[in-house]
Parts: sequence; structure tokens; C-alpha cells
Amino acid sequence: MNLEPAVDSASRFASFVEELTSVIRHAVRARLLGDYCTGLLAAPGRKSVEPMAVVTAPSEVSVQHQKLLHFIANAPWSDEQVLAKVRELVVPAIERHGPIEAWIIDDTSLPKYGTHSVGVHHQYCGQLGKQANCQVVVTLSIANHHASLPVAYRLYLPKAWTDDPARRNRAHVPSAIRFQTKPQIALEQLRAACAAGIARGVVLIDASYGANKGLRNGISALGLQYAVGIVSTLKLRSVAKDGMLGARVSAKALALSLPKHAWRTITWREGSADPLRSRFARVRVRIAPIRGAAKQLEETLLIEWPQSEAEPTRYWLSTLPADTSFRHLVDVVKMRWRVERDYQDLKQEIGLGHYEGRGWRGFHHHGTLCIAAYGFLVSERETIPPSEPSPARIVTQAVLPDGYRPRGAPYQARTARSKFDRDPSPHAARRNRPAATEMPMLRPSNQASSILTQYD
Repeated sequence: MNLEPAVDSASRFASFVEELTSVIRHAVRARLLGDYCTGLLAAPGRKSVEPMAVVTAPSEVSVQHQKLLHFIANAPWSDEQVLAKVRELVVPAIERHGPIEAWIIDDTSLPKYGTHSVGVHHQYCGQLGKQANCQVVVTLSIANHHASLPVAYRLYLPKAWTDDPARRNRAHVPSAIRFQTKPQIALEQLRAACAAGIARGVVLIDASYGANKGLRNGISALGLQYAVGIVSTLKLRSVAKDGMLGARVSAKALALSLPKHAWRTITWREGSADPLRSRFARVRVRIAPIRGAAKQLEETLLIEWPQSEAEPTRYWLSTLPADTSFRHLVDVVKMRWRVERDYQDLKQEIGLGHYEGRGWRGFHHHGTLCIAAYGFLVSERETIPPSEPSPARIVTQAVLPDGYRPRGAPYQARTARSKFDRDPSPHAARRNRPAATEMPMLRPSNQASSILTQYD
């Protein structure tokens, strides 16, 4: 579908939502899908269901609240079909600036209190930079130098969840879901993307995934090239031009042994203030496991060593052709920054981490529609003025009902100094129950007093 003929962003958004609802094939659910996406873009502050109900149906907030809750938590529509439609609508806008160049695998964490929300576990939380209660989602994004878009979204379910039938039942985890590591989930997403015929790109992953041999081999088995982060302790052998292999050493030891002329300063893109540049070196290598070394193919080891650091800071292995230019190789591995931008916008603008339900279906439905709303913003990026304070304000907000107060918000009573608060003070008996009977604060002076204890 072409969104261009629409007059403005609001009209294009209406056309976008209409296309999304075509995969729902249920009139009521289709309308609620549109309302939910509108709420994600228009609701101020936290994007939980109640604020979205207020901005999408201000005259019947309670009814809309219940409808949206049921639609997101219980309605049996397909996340995969909606994400496929989002991809169909948004990718042409991305590809106007060039072909898809990268597939980026990564995960993002969503901090949570309590232990009842599906997948919550005490594990490493990247958002907080420490171990904490959180949910972790594995995603696959496609990207070029203009934009990126998540195309797969799956919750990582720890063994403490997969092996606990009672917790699974309470969160309505499908019976087909079994424990998978994050690299295994990532490989499953890559297989699905290949089967769907998505335009291919170089697979980019960080060292937490790149250290997994099974994932690297799985990527190659799919016919995909990769540029993956690795740990500095991975054992390698350098390959000379005549094919001779060097000693088996760690990636760090190999980097430190390189001559000074092997290092080049390369600029890969413009930063917010200055161009981004650093020192790099590259070497043709073979991975050197204890067993099966003869079966390993040649790859390129890329190393980053900033001038300001005492030793190299990052290492990558790439299966791109050996004649790939040095600058292009650096440019490719540095495209991973785009997924960090995705997560930032999805959380801050769209409310990816604001879902308050506890079930498996609702968690993924919310993530899917957050990606849909974000995809529309990606397609609109060229039409949003640079001075616009928030790209999510392209949807007209409904007028909030008089006296609306979000659930859980404190009642703003009048302050002691009237010049700071000129609102009328609420009546003391504002709750819907009879006022308590007034009682004297002091007893009559001639009444005997008594002391009661817990033994009386």
C-alpha cells in the first residue's frame, strides 16, 4: 500500500491502521487495534491501558478500558501476521534510501517489580546495568543507514518459568513453549526471516551472542554472512598470505602482537557533535578450538583500539569476503548502534515497557503494536520537522474529561498558601459513604479514667 496520497500525518496514520486491521478480520477487534495504536502515540505519560482509554474514548472511559484490556490480553489475533503487515508497509519507506544492509540480533530488558508477570526473573538487566528483576526480549531488526525496524519480538522464558507448571498456567504460557537460550531464540528468528523472504543483510550481534559457536554456525548454514562481536579470550590462528597458520593465541594476544603499521584511523559516520573515528586493525584468521580446527574456515578478525585506551577494546569476526574494503567493514559492524536507537524510542516514545498485564499473549500483543506504532513513525521520519518536540504527537489528542485523575494519582488538595494553589479545596467527606459521627476530643473532667491492657 502507498501512504503518500494522504494529505497529512493524521490521514496517513488512519490509512496505516486500516491496512493493519485487514489482517484481524474481526470488526470489533479491528477498531480496538486502531484505538490501541492511537493510544500508544497520543496518551501522555505512561502508556498503560487506562490513559489510552481516556484519549480514545473520553466519554466512556470505563467501558473502553475493559474493551482494550480484553483486546490486548485475551483476543486471539496473530502477532506474526500483524508484524508481517507492518514490515510490508514500512520497509518500502526505508528502502527508498538504499537496500537493507543488516540484520541485527539483540535483546532488551524491561525492569519489573514482583515475580508474577510472565518471564520476570532475577537476571542481568541491561537497562539498569546490574542483576535485577526484569523481563528480557530477544529481537531481530532489519536496517540500512537511514533507519531500522524490529521484525521479530520474543520473550526469553527462564527455566524457573518453563519448569514450573503452576506459573505457566497462571501466565497462560502456550504448551508448545519450551526452554530456549537467547541464542537459540535468535537463530529461530533468523530462520523465520529467511523463510519469509525478507531482503537479506549481514547479521550483526554483540559479543554475548557472538561467543556462541552454535549460533555462528547456524547463521552460516542459512547462507547468511555475519560480523559478530567476540570476547578477547577466543583462541585463533592468524593466516598468512601463503596460507601458513600462526600460533594458537587469544584474540587479545594477537592484537597486541600486530605491528604499528597494521593500525588505521577510520571515520565511520558523523556524530551529534564530531565525526566518530577510532583506530582499527584487521587480520585473516581461523578459529582454533581444541578439536576440529581443520574444519574451520578463514574469517576476518577486526579489532578496535582507541588512541586513549591502554589496550584494544572490541573484537569482531566477519565472514564478509576477504576483499571487502577496510572502511566498509568498519561501517558494517558499527551499524549495530541503530538497534539501541530503536529500543530508546520504543521505550520512551511508545511505552514498550509500560504493559501492566501478566500473561504471555498480552505481553506479546503489546510489543507487536508498539512496533507497529514505531514503524509508522519510521515511515514518517522525513515529514516530522526537526523542531518538533516529540514525533509521537502527530496524532491529535482527545480532550480529557473534566476532573480526570489517572488511577493511583494522589488527590491534589489545596495547599496552606492560597497564592500557590487557587483550586477549590475538596470536601472532607468526598468518599461515597456516610460521614463519621463527631466525637469530643476531651473527656469531661469529672469522669474517672481507666487503663486497659492487652490482658483485660
